Amino acid sequence: MMPRERDPLVVGRVIGDVLDSFTKSINLSVSYNDREVSNGCELKPSQVVNQPRVDIGGDDLRAFHTLVMVDPDAPSPSDPNLREYLHWLVTDIPATTGARFGQEIVCYESPRPSMGIHRMVFVLFRQLGRQTVYAPGWRQNFNTKDFAELYNLGSPVAAVYFNCQRESGFGGRRR
Repeated sequence: MMPRERDPLVVGRVIGDVLDSFTKSINLSVSYNDREVSNGCELKPSQVVNQPRVDIGGDDLRAFHTLVMVDPDAPSPSDPNLREYLHWLVTDIPATTGARFGQEIVCYESPRPSMGIHRMVFVLFRQLGRQTVYAPGWRQNFNTKDFAELYNLGSPVAAVYFNCQRESGFGGRRR
């Protein structure tokens, strides 16, 4: 178990802005063109045009998972009044498989931040069973915690995030 202050999800304020603290219990691997996403890595919009490959661990095919991808920094980190912007929602993903085996509820929308550095957060929940999840009416002001509560998903079982800014942007969050 990582000391709290070194947990990259705490350092990046994903825990706080999007999630309450939780214990990771399953492997979640997200990659764009064979580049695996690690917490806090930088990816340009041109690298994330197509939906990523998402693989999840576990050992029981009868366990289903829900994947949420949100941007808590929309439209800009200094005024995130659309927080959280929902980029992708997939449910009923069997353990040991990947997102392509699930039900896509909200199709992937590639991140195109116009101002500042945006955190793109992937959150994985374990479902109690197969269930019907309804697409929210709109993508902005989605709330991962409320969504998890509504569908009885409990705490996340994994999460990972990357930073994204405009192609021409440079500099960025200092480590």
